[in-house]
Amino acid sequence: MKSTEHAIAAYDWMMHLAILTFDGFNELDSFVALGVLNRVKKPDWRVSICCPSDTVTSMNGVTIHAQSRLDAVPTADAVLVGSGIKTRDIANDSAIMSQLKLDPSRQLIGAQCSGTLLLAKLGLLSGVPACTDLTTKPWVQEAGLDVLNQPFFAEGNVATAGGCFSAPYLAAWFIARLHGVGAAREALHYIAPVGEKESYVERAMGNVEPYVVLPSGA
Repeated sequence: MKSTEHAIAAYDWMMHLAILTFDGFNELDSFVALGVLNRVKKPDWRVSICCPSDTVTSMNGVTIHAQSRLDAVPTADAVLVGSGIKTRDIANDSAIMSQLKLDPSRQLIGAQCSGTLLLAKLGLLSGVPACTDLTTKPWVQEAGLDVLNQPFFAEGNVATAGGCFSAPYLAAWFIARLHGVGAAREALHYIAPVGEKESYVERAMGNVEPYVVLPSGA
């Protein structure tokens, strides 16, 4: 059994948040989200860099090892689709796209920058406006979506974010949905620059909190 399979078996009982990370990935998107999400210190909380292969190399030549593989996507509680310079190639790769079995009826799903294009190609953004980065914007528009001039938007269980430094907003949305707004604020407060913590948290949550819909009774 491969090491990643051992990891999956060991964490079957945990809430799993998978950050989809492909060759050519943007380090800021995947790693910032990973850092913010891991501010939740719960024994049943697992965040993994989820890849199509054992290793992937970033847009700046950083090679990392996968913590989970794409076969974990269908059973993940939440999935964050990262971005990168090869996203258009991935969108046309049927072998990869067929493994991205995402279901917003039972999963929280988010996309960062060009990851929005993958959600569009998967049909998960039909009739919903989206956020993405300026480079990806025309490709998302070609896919038939309206692109918003704002860093974050969510409809139901699907969220999109635009711009590398909107990664904390997306991570905060996941935390707020799964552990409450207070936990999201604490995570953002930890990463915010000293001397700007309160203003940073208020600005970030001002973008996120309007789209936080908690389960009834939460």
